[in-house]
Amino acid sequence: MTISETAYAKINLALHVRARRDDGYHELETLFAFVDCGDVLTADAADAAGQDKVTVTGEFAGTLTDPFDNIAAKALGKLPRSGGLRILLEKNLPVAAGLGGGSADAGAVFRIVRELHGLPDDWHDRAAALGADVPACVDSLTCIGRGTGTELETFESDLTGTHVLLVNPRIPLSTGPVFKAWDGKDRGALPLGSASDIAREGRNDLEAPAISLCPQIADVLAVLSDTGAFLSRMSGSGATCFALYADGEAADDAAKVLAGQHAGWWQMRGKLR
Repeated sequence: MTISETAYAKINLALHVRARRDDGYHELETLFAFVDCGDVLTADAADAAGQDKVTVTGEFAGTLTDPFDNIAAKALGKLPRSGGLRILLEKNLPVAAGLGGGSADAGAVFRIVRELHGLPDDWHDRAAALGADVPACVDSLTCIGRGTGTELETFESDLTGTHVLLVNPRIPLSTGPVFKAWDGKDRGALPLGSASDIAREGRNDLEAPAISLCPQIADVLAVLSDTGAFLSRMSGSGATCFALYADGEAADDAAKVLAGQHAGWWQMRGKLR
């Protein structure tokens, strides 16, 4: 039996950092959303029980050369099963890009195992041990994250189906230095209301520190703000930015303009789930 799962790209429609914690993490509030495209994982049963293997292909495969440091392989190791799995990971999302690419891969592994074997009752804790974004990436549906991002609240979105353009200047940006560069000021909680209200009235508190480390993010945001999007913002800790459009034609036109003016930038088109 062969199973394919998309590791849906994660974006933060809003990301409010509230405080530094003693354990080195940060208290935050975020509105997670997911794009209907990303990496693709294809799984087959392995020859023998417990025999797992992850093979990586795709544009960004070269960034995942250590099989023991691949979060998809780590996710397999977190989940008890009666049989092994061979997984082919097509890596279409850039790494260290604010899209939760590795977390999305792990989330897809959890869904594959859930379909084949079921998940243990403590799957959320196992997911959180892999990374703060992983629990949200298991179901990959719009939700609010609190704490370090692992305390999830289901949230019905009025933005489902919205056209999205993702753009990255092809500059990796690690999360740690961006959080370290945050100025420590609590600028307030997420606004109340619908997903569109939170997205419009919210902010990304990591945008300024990320730009201080990677000025090209400001260039991407400036270009996106001039493409007819009703919202453009950096996702996560960057350097990927997203733009939301009222219709597909506007998104297609923006993608064409960016491809012509900034051929070196990575981009992906999709819709919010």
